[in-house]
Amino acid sequence: MRLEHSTLSNESGTDLFICKWLPSSDTSIKGVVQIAHGMAEWSGRYESFAESLTNRGYLVYANDHRGHGKTAKSLDLIGYTGTDGFNGMARDLNLITHSIKLENLGLPIFIFGHSMGSFLAQRYISNWGSNLKGVILSGSNRKRGIDLDLGIHIARFQVMIKGAKAKSILLDLLSFGSFNSSFEPIRTKFDWLSRDPDEVDKYIDDPYCGAVFTTSFFYDFFRGIKHLYDTKTIKSIPKGLPVFIFSGEMDPVGELGKGPLKLAQYYRNLGLTDVSLKLYTEGRHEMLHEINHDEVIRDVIDWLDAHV
Repeated sequence: MRLEHSTLSNESGTDLFICKWLPSSDTSIKGVVQIAHGMAEWSGRYESFAESLTNRGYLVYANDHRGHGKTAKSLDLIGYTGTDGFNGMARDLNLITHSIKLENLGLPIFIFGHSMGSFLAQRYISNWGSNLKGVILSGSNRKRGIDLDLGIHIARFQVMIKGAKAKSILLDLLSFGSFNSSFEPIRTKFDWLSRDPDEVDKYIDDPYCGAVFTTSFFYDFFRGIKHLYDTKTIKSIPKGLPVFIFSGEMDPVGELGKGPLKLAQYYRNLGLTDVSLKLYTEGRHEMLHEINHDEVIRDVIDWLDAHV
C-alpha cells in the first residue's frame, strides 16, 4: 500500500487535507472507497481499514472535514466548521468525488460514512446519489423528535450569547454525556467507542480526536440532521442505490440498535431496492476499532465485492 497526501480548495477557500491510499502496483483496481470520517476525529484513523481495502483492490480517499484534523490548520481551530458547516462538509464530499472521478475514469465510487460522516453521507445521497455505486453507513441513526428540536434552540441561543466560535461544553455534555450509561465498569469517558481499551486509549492520546466543538457546529449539525428527512429532499435518492448499514448493538449513537433498524426500514419504505443491515452483538460505536474488527472489515469488503 502507498499513501499520498494532497489538498483541494473548497468553495470557501479552505484547503481540504486528503489522504489517498493506493494498492500495490500489481493489484487490479476494482473501485474507489471515499471515506467520510466522524465528528472529532480525522482521516488518519482509517489507515488500517484502508490497508485492508487496498489489499482487495480498492483505492481509498479520505479527507479531513472542515474544522477537523489537518484541514483545521491548528488544534485550536478544531471544532469550528464555518458558516453552514454541515451542508458545507457535504458539499466538500461532492467536490472530492468529482476530483476522484477525474483521476479514476470509469471506476465505481462508494462512500463510507461513519457517525457524523454517516449523516453527511445521508445528505450526499439525497443530492448527488447518482454519482455513486453504493453507500455504507457506520454508526448511524435516523434522528428526529423533540430532543433534536431542543438541541437546535439551545445551540441557537448559545451562538447568540457566546459567539459562533465558542466551544460549547454544555452541548458536548448534552450530546455525549449519557453515552457511557450502558457500560460498566467505566474506565474513561470514551468507553462507549469500543470494548478494546487499547483503541480507546489511542483515541484519547490522538491530538486530533475528542475536542469540544463550537456552538455554531452544533447548531448547523442539529439543523442538518433535522432536514435530512424532508419529503422533497429524500425523494431524490436513487431507488436503485445499494445501501449497507451496520452498527454495534450497544452503540449509543444508534440508540442501542434501534436507530439503524429504523433507518434501514425508512429507506425500504422509500422504495430503495437494495438495503442491507447488520448489527454486531455487544459492539459499541466504532466497529472498525472493535475487538471483532476483522469480521466487520471482511463483511464490508464482501459487500463491496458483491456490488462492483
